[in-house]
Amino acid sequence: MSTVLVVVIVVVVLIVVVAAILALRKRAERQRIERDRLAERASAHRDEAETHAAKASTLSQEQETRRRDAAEKAAEAQRLAREAKRAEERAETLTAEADEAQARVGRERERARDHGRKADDIEEGL
Repeated sequence: MSTVLVVVIVVVVLIVVVAAILALRKRAERQRIERDRLAERASAHRDEAETHAAKASTLSQEQETRRRDAAEKAAEAQRLAREAKRAEERAETLTAEADEAQARVGRERERARDHGRKADDIEEGL
């Protein structure tokens, strides 16, 4: 019976060893699958990070372009404001000159009437 017992023990030990090897292989396969899954997630996050970095760069360029355009428009607005002020001052000057010319017209008409009366008086005296 002792040989049978030794054989049974050896068979049981072999079964346990084979089961342990299979369990270790299965565990190693699960770990490999988990590593692959995590590597894929990390890769997806890296891709997403690159996408966001590219978008941030594009937005930064657009922002700089808009700031440049805003500065140009502000400079143009200041230039136009100066031109408008000069035009307004010129208009005021021309209005004053027109008023002065109108006053001269009135004076000249008055002088013309005076001279017309004097001419009429002289003609009556002839």
